Parts: sequence; C-alpha cells; structure tokens
Amino acid sequence: MKKVLITGTAGFIGFHLAKLLLAEGFQVHGYDGMTDYYDVTLKQRRHALLLQNPGFAATEGLLEDRDLFDRICDDFQPEIIVHLAAQAGVRYSLENPRSYLDSNVIGTFNVMEAARRLQVEHLLMASTSSVYGANEDMPFVETDRTDTQLTIYAATKKATEGMGHAYAHLWNIPTTMFRFFTVYGPWGRPDLALYKFVDAILDNRPIDIYNHGDMYRDFTYVDDLVRGIRLLIDAVPERPASREDIAEGDSLSPVAPYRVVNIGNSDKVRLLDFVDAIEECLGQPAQRNYMDMQMGDVPATWADADLLHKLTGYRPQTDFKDGIARFVAWFREYYDK
Repeated sequence: MKKVLITGTAGFIGFHLAKLLLAEGFQVHGYDGMTDYYDVTLKQRRHALLLQNPGFAATEGLLEDRDLFDRICDDFQPEIIVHLAAQAGVRYSLENPRSYLDSNVIGTFNVMEAARRLQVEHLLMASTSSVYGANEDMPFVETDRTDTQLTIYAATKKATEGMGHAYAHLWNIPTTMFRFFTVYGPWGRPDLALYKFVDAILDNRPIDIYNHGDMYRDFTYVDDLVRGIRLLIDAVPERPASREDIAEGDSLSPVAPYRVVNIGNSDKVRLLDFVDAIEECLGQPAQRNYMDMQMGDVPATWADADLLHKLTGYRPQTDFKDGIARFVAWFREYYDK
C-alpha cells in the first residue's frame, strides 16, 4: 500500500483522515507543529490514538522549518502528500494576521518544494469556502471567480491555490485543492461553533449568535469530508491536451494537472436551526446572546458538490442533526459531562 505524508495529523481533519487511511492499510507519516492556538492536550490525545497503529509515525515540527520537513520527506519518501496543516480560524486572523502568512504561505511553499523535489504522484492541499468571499451567487461552484476574500485567512488560502497552480504547471505535479465547508464532528476544534455552543450550554453560559442568527452554513460532517479526500487521492488530475478536452463544470486547468474541488454537504442550514438541534440533543435551552455580524464573516456558504460526485461517485450526506448527536456523544464521554 502507498505511503502518504499528511501535514496536520494532530489537527481535527488530519486526525480523521489518518485514521481512515490507516484502516485501509496505507502507511502514514504525520507532521504537526502542535501549536497552542487551542488546547495542545487535545492534539496530543489525537496523535496518541493514531500511534496505536503500527502503520503510523509522526514528527512534531513547524512547516516553516524547511530543513526538518525536507529531512522527514527524504526519509519517508511519500508517494502522496496531503497538506492539511494551517493556521485556521477566520476570527483569529483579525488578531494575529502574521501567523497566517508564516504557516499558510511559507509553510505551504515548503510543502510544494518537497513535492517538486520528490516528484510525488499526487499533491492534495486544503483550501476553504472562505475564498469565495463576497460572492453571493449560490451554491458556490469551483469555476466561480474568487477575487473578493474578506479576511487574511481567506487571502492566504487563495494565495496557496495560485501557488499550487503555478507549481503544477511548471513542474507537472498533479495537484488537487479542496475547499472545505464548515466541518464539524467528534474530536473537533474548540474554536468551532458546535464545540463552543455545546460547552457553553452544558456549563450554563450564554452563546454568541452573530448576525442575530440570520446566517446559513453548509455543515459538513468530518467523516464525510475525509471520505471525499480519500476518494480524491485516486482522482489524479492530468494536464489536458486542449481546452476542448475539459468537461463542462470541471475546474481542471487548461495548462496544468491541477483541479479545485468543493467538499460540502450541498445543504445550507440556518444557524438558528442548528442551535435548535443542539438544544434538542442536549435536552436544555441555550442562553442566546444575539449579536451583529462579526467583521470578516459572511452571511452564507453553500457548496455545489457535483464535481466531487462526478470524479468519485460520492456525495457527503450526513444530516446535521445526526452529526450533532454524534459530536455530543463524543463530547460527553471525553469531558465526562
């Protein structure tokens, strides 16, 4: 089975992807900086679970440490790289924008350089629905223009898409970028809405609901997301012979083995309905603190996932109420609440 290097394996999505690939027999090497953006203990617990599998090994280090990352890549010799590590969070990018440039731009450049040097079979890198920015036509389609990012986080992710295309074109590196849509589920990040809401409600603290609840999100359950990534590993883009060879609706570049793919549930859910479902699952009401829209936020996201389906035959489809129930079960067990 192939060797896969995954950046960000102590993170929420990287942990779930590594677990899935290990279950299928892949050999996985994880690389993670263990930064203190949120509780490091949670990251350590994720890695500890993965290390129970003999097919997994991990290195702690920052992507900005090019010498260390290159050494790990040279030793492991991955055939596939899945780059998930990033400084995440739309709101934190208002407070500490420089960390996004260091991690997301410089770190991603180091990953691409390693992929070029090793001539990997497929480089897959995470982007975000935030690159759609001020776009109002929904659902969002991969071929839409994405020129109006609203935060430095989104701008750094858009930059990595452009960098990835350039390297795919110059060095013939098959590259797939995937845009995530509001991922949630067990072992999630403490800064994500579901985690914060459940924690606050169980602790009888108020929850902040922005734009007075008039917001919509395409909530994507984490198991669905990583299943999509797993299937995209096998959907290796090829440089087309001509523009006429690109199917309608395909985001494949006319000049590079490069493609962008949405991974979302294709179902926009009103934030207030999401909160209602959490209350129902917990069996207690939330103390709701209605607030204005936060700077840099968008009122709605909604993915068109037709391209993912065309490429893999798969569509994420976990209902948000089922996903909330699974998260709450994990949260209660993990925190003994």
